[in-house]
Amino acid sequence: MSLRVGLIGYGTAGAFFHTPLITATPGMTLRSVVTSREVPDGVRRLDRPDQLWEDHDLVVIASPNRTHVPLATEAVLAGVPVVVDKPFAPSVEEARALTSLASSRDVPITVFQNRRWDGDFLTVKELIRSGALGRVHRFESHFDRWRPTPKDTWKELPGREEAGGVLFDLGAHLIDQALQLFGPARSVYAEVNKQRDGVQVDDDFFLALTHESGVLSHLASSTLAAQPGPRFRVLGSSSAYVKYGLDVQEAALRAGEGPGSPDWGVEPEEAWGLLGVAGETTTPVETKPGSYQYFYAAMVSALRDGSPVPVAPESAIATLEIIESALDSPQGFVELPED
Repeated sequence: MSLRVGLIGYGTAGAFFHTPLITATPGMTLRSVVTSREVPDGVRRLDRPDQLWEDHDLVVIASPNRTHVPLATEAVLAGVPVVVDKPFAPSVEEARALTSLASSRDVPITVFQNRRWDGDFLTVKELIRSGALGRVHRFESHFDRWRPTPKDTWKELPGREEAGGVLFDLGAHLIDQALQLFGPARSVYAEVNKQRDGVQVDDDFFLALTHESGVLSHLASSTLAAQPGPRFRVLGSSSAYVKYGLDVQEAALRAGEGPGSPDWGVEPEEAWGLLGVAGETTTPVETKPGSYQYFYAAMVSALRDGSPVPVAPESAIATLEIIESALDSPQGFVELPED
């Protein structure tokens, strides 16, 4: 029997990410969406989240960030497994409490860190694994946008409970990727800024993480980047890898495509990154196909077979610890607490 999925929220995340990915996943059916907007044919539109608690096998929370913890808590108390869009919570304390509650009630909970399955990130993972770079000593990751005029959305609302701003938004992806590649961070140097006129939340950040493994990660994002930098620059003892441009899956999803479409997740050759030493030999590296569809396929296995959820909530807490430290401390160096 197909797992019955209920989705809360039908904005960008709900409409362009979760809906097509759920719909494309064998063993899952999008049954209901809680929203005031029009929903796809064959899907029920509901007015209240609590209407999902009794007759759904999984609830996906893609509503504004401030609602993530309250709604996930309700779902867990009702015994319904939960996917929470990133960021997991506005604070480490809330994320830990929610994770503890889910564990105590044996209710699966996970976080939608879809960019673990970006094609370029998967390519970086493989280059590191294969030793093609030698010993990696610095990892640079940028996610830049050109949005000189702030949008009138909840992401621009002030107040920590809103979890707005670019650090909670794109930073959650960049930090998560760095931790997945190089392990826990022992310290962070942080610059978090407001650059655009009238903006009330951070729209520009730079973080330098020192990992316990010795690797240094430089992570940055700006909404005022008229010319973006490289998406990745990975420096190793024998070569480097430089990659421009974003993973193709988001643009495809926004265009109405999805997993199963021809060449899904495949990047054109002209966008491939270069591996090697400048002035000597550099070689284009084929970008591995992106695979956002893996997330919900893994969730089907977790609910049916007891396999691990695709993203452990503890890993999302580690990301929030860095975000919280960067926002709560003066600009500059922050020593992270040991667990």
